[in-house]
Amino acid sequence: MNGVSRLVFVFLLALLPGGCRSGMTVNTNARLTLAKPVQGRISTDLPPRRDSGPLQTVAVDGPTGCAPAATKIALIDVDGVLVNGNQVGPYSEGENPLALFREKLDAAAADRQVVGVVIRINSPGGGVTVCDMMHHELRRFKERTQLPVTAYIMEVGAGGGYYLATAADSIHAHPTALVGGIGVVLNLYNLQDAMGFVNVAGQQIKAGQNIDMGTALRPLTPETAAMLQQMADDFHKRFQRVVAANRPAAPRDNPALFDGRVFTAEQARALGLIDQLGYLEDAISDVQSRSGGGPSQVVMLRRETDPARTPYAVTANRPPLDKLMPLSIPGLDRPDLPTFMYLWGIEPTGDRGGAK
Repeated sequence: MNGVSRLVFVFLLALLPGGCRSGMTVNTNARLTLAKPVQGRISTDLPPRRDSGPLQTVAVDGPTGCAPAATKIALIDVDGVLVNGNQVGPYSEGENPLALFREKLDAAAADRQVVGVVIRINSPGGGVTVCDMMHHELRRFKERTQLPVTAYIMEVGAGGGYYLATAADSIHAHPTALVGGIGVVLNLYNLQDAMGFVNVAGQQIKAGQNIDMGTALRPLTPETAAMLQQMADDFHKRFQRVVAANRPAAPRDNPALFDGRVFTAEQARALGLIDQLGYLEDAISDVQSRSGGGPSQVVMLRRETDPARTPYAVTANRPPLDKLMPLSIPGLDRPDLPTFMYLWGIEPTGDRGGAK
């Protein structure tokens, strides 16, 4: 490890609480080699990939034989943390989850052979606004196409992932899936002591007393905490209204339903949060039966460089190493994340890579 990389490594460790430095081991193969001294800023962000062209339909399941099926079931995948931003990296498609979701819906609506849609969800949620917009886009799609839509929750359909699912006509879930997370979170951190440890002090010039509310430079004041709590409560009420409007069987007087916890799929069905337990083919069969047609080909919508060979295909949309040091420190990642989130997240830094 040369002088520059050692300096970066020591600086990152210095930002950790004092008691963590001596007992912490970080293994990394990252290496920075400079042939000669350089001046200026060294950027470790990876450039986005080139435009891979419009979406194409790729058959992943359905009737076998020489003649293709006359109709299609579109399988639209929604994976990972839902944020409004492009992901970059050598093994990433660089897609914006919100824009990609809308593009897939438009492609399905334009294909006259599509007779139904399955929204395959595996997401803990994401930004409040992004999740609400995706929910809105799915409702508009249903209104203008009149196609049957089933949401299928794979492993996790929590927070905004479940928020999106409520826009479908019915919700199916894998028997071992986690469902719910009807709550709001805003991760804030106080880095004042950590910055003081390395002799760094914030110097702000501001106009407007609360323009920096939630800053990591100092502890929250009671007044600021109250204002942010009111915002979180408002977004939470909106989530509850969406559930009540789309899942009338869910008991609104059950406080456990709306306290942010996740449920097993069996518990979620008993509470009226989902309709059926089963496998992906069961959700596809549900749409097929409601479409009123014969056997259909199951297709996914993919870029030319994004293969799909089975209904479980996932777009590579999360860079494996998007920073010089593969180390995540609470607070330092906050500028890359949304603020208020419909997100079931037990990792305090959220997800640096966004959607998978």
